[in-house]
Amino acid sequence: MSWLNKQGVARQAPSSNRRPVPNGSGRRLALWYGVLLFILAIFLARLFYLQIVRHDYYRQAALSDQLKEYDIPASRGLIKAHQGSSIVPLVLNEKLYTLYADPLFIKDAAGSAAKVVGITHGNAAEYEKAMKTKDSRYQVLAKRLSEDQKNKITELKLPGVGTQGQDYRTYPQGSLAAQILGFVGGEGKGTYGVEEYLDKKLAGTAGKLKAITDVAGVPLAASRENVQISPKDGSDIVLSLDLGMQKQLETLLAAGIERSKSPSGSAIIMDPNTGAVRAMANYPTYDPAQYFKVSDPNLFNNAAVSSPLEVGSVMKTLTASAALDLGVVKADTSYSDPNQWKLDNYVITNIEEIAGPGTHSLTDILNQSINTGAVWLLMQMGGKTGEVTQAAREKWHDYMVNRFRLGKATGIEQGYEASGFIPDPKDGYALQLTYANTAFGQAMTATPLQMLTALASILNGGTYYRPYLVEQVINGGGQAEAKKPEALRTGVVAAPVGETLKAIMEYSVAHHSFAKPFPANFSVGGKTGTAQIANPAGGYYGDRFNGTYLGFVGGDKIQYVIAVRVNEPKVGKYAGSGAAQPLFGDIAHMLINDFNVAPRSGG
Repeated sequence: MSWLNKQGVARQAPSSNRRPVPNGSGRRLALWYGVLLFILAIFLARLFYLQIVRHDYYRQAALSDQLKEYDIPASRGLIKAHQGSSIVPLVLNEKLYTLYADPLFIKDAAGSAAKVVGITHGNAAEYEKAMKTKDSRYQVLAKRLSEDQKNKITELKLPGVGTQGQDYRTYPQGSLAAQILGFVGGEGKGTYGVEEYLDKKLAGTAGKLKAITDVAGVPLAASRENVQISPKDGSDIVLSLDLGMQKQLETLLAAGIERSKSPSGSAIIMDPNTGAVRAMANYPTYDPAQYFKVSDPNLFNNAAVSSPLEVGSVMKTLTASAALDLGVVKADTSYSDPNQWKLDNYVITNIEEIAGPGTHSLTDILNQSINTGAVWLLMQMGGKTGEVTQAAREKWHDYMVNRFRLGKATGIEQGYEASGFIPDPKDGYALQLTYANTAFGQAMTATPLQMLTALASILNGGTYYRPYLVEQVINGGGQAEAKKPEALRTGVVAAPVGETLKAIMEYSVAHHSFAKPFPANFSVGGKTGTAQIANPAGGYYGDRFNGTYLGFVGGDKIQYVIAVRVNEPKVGKYAGSGAAQPLFGDIAHMLINDFNVAPRSGG
């Protein structure tokens, strides 16, 4: 706009002091307003989520001071076994109760302790001390309370005092098969034996219970606010044991141990055609219902599977079988025995009864238990008499480890199974001497179960079956899974080798003295073993021996194989013939008399 000044000259009008608002500033204001609305929307959405969507969750969280979470124990699976044509329980459950205190809710510890002790007959001072424990919400006051005691405590309605049910194992057969079974410890965990090996299957899966408590801490178990996850009960187990056979084996073993003045021993009876263990005993034993009273934990071990030893001359059954299978000897082979071998500057000799050098047969090696004969068999595996060559060691090692599976756990369903020891054929001190000793069961270790299973694989025609105790697993829903014999190897040796060994072992029984002769229409064979006990300081004790025996009973077909171990019997230096052999005789007669051994056809 222009106007005229006094001189009549046109001029521009002066500008105003107020400036117009730029368009950019308005946009920024609108942006901030939008951000504010967005943040408000987030808060509203979060509030809706917390108050509506997650209402139940946060309501439960708000109640957390009044909630206690309990495990609902699953019922542990039962353990059963055969008794004639029936299956009967070896291990059952009994519901007992644990008494606990929550110190947070206990105001009158002395009064509460006095009331409780009148029912449990425990120690009031110890209860009171536990109830006053700081920074603890769970103190065990007593265990193994009866249902009647539990009900009386519940009726007291003591703040912060409660009970919880727990299954405890009971044993209708007493201490029978204790080391096979194992036990369940105070924390509910299987320990030793089947209980440990199959703990997960037996234990099942615990459930969960959240019980609202009142302000005094007393659980309101009937509240509909409880949230419960049902437990899954454990599986039942059916063992391959025959309880009648097991009882008799334990009785015979105890008598044999006492007769030979031995501190301990083991025995096994197994079906060689399946690997099923029908009886397995150890002495001394214990009562699994009173396991907590046992002062020597060695009693818990199933020594038949967990305690390897130098097995002695029973090993000659395996040495002879390997030599026969390799074709380096035949059933009718004879050889000239020098009665001693010098290897690595050590001399290997025989017992005095061998009476010097002479010509012997394969049958003599087992029947007379000729150590130098077993070494001669090993030498033939390498093709050089007088020397245990590397080739001989490697072939024998292959048979011991890969065919007879010594030095390896069998996988039987037992806690703490031992593998034993087989020396390396290429690396070690005085390997010729070491491997010569292994040919007659020294300088190596194995369990009675390992040796028995190896023998079974020879006598049954060459199939190594994994030994087993568990015949059937029945899950919580009642579905049964039967155990099938598991062949870990076929062709362990050729079938004729087993027939030859069977005949030699029958010859050995016929030419050894037993308290009672065996009926002629049954096949009974065996081999003794006497093993010196190693001295930790080096070498062997001169007056300490273990006795072993491997044998079988049957008719046309071998029905049972048997292993016996007697530790340090006081019967002189021949522990095998003096202690283990008589015990084998008792077991063989028991099987023939009471357990349906089929005689030879036409006999």
